[in-house]
Amino acid sequence: MTNVTLSIPAELKQRMDCFEELNWSAVARKAFEEKIQELEFIKKFKEKSTITEEDALRLGKELNKRLAKKYIN
Repeated sequence: MTNVTLSIPAELKQRMDCFEELNWSAVARKAFEEKIQELEFIKKFKEKSTITEEDALRLGKELNKRLAKKYIN
């Protein structure tokens, strides 16, 4: 297995130290794997999609308006 060194803020390290029973390497591996799966899905989706970036932005704005209307009223 390959080693990777990460830099994290001191405050985060202090908070992690409160949970010594956790295997933080395993937590990080799982987070990396989940993020990679998410990015691979998006990449695959984009390759098959015919929607333009402009269309996606327009649809996103429309969805935001509808959601705002639903939850504000």
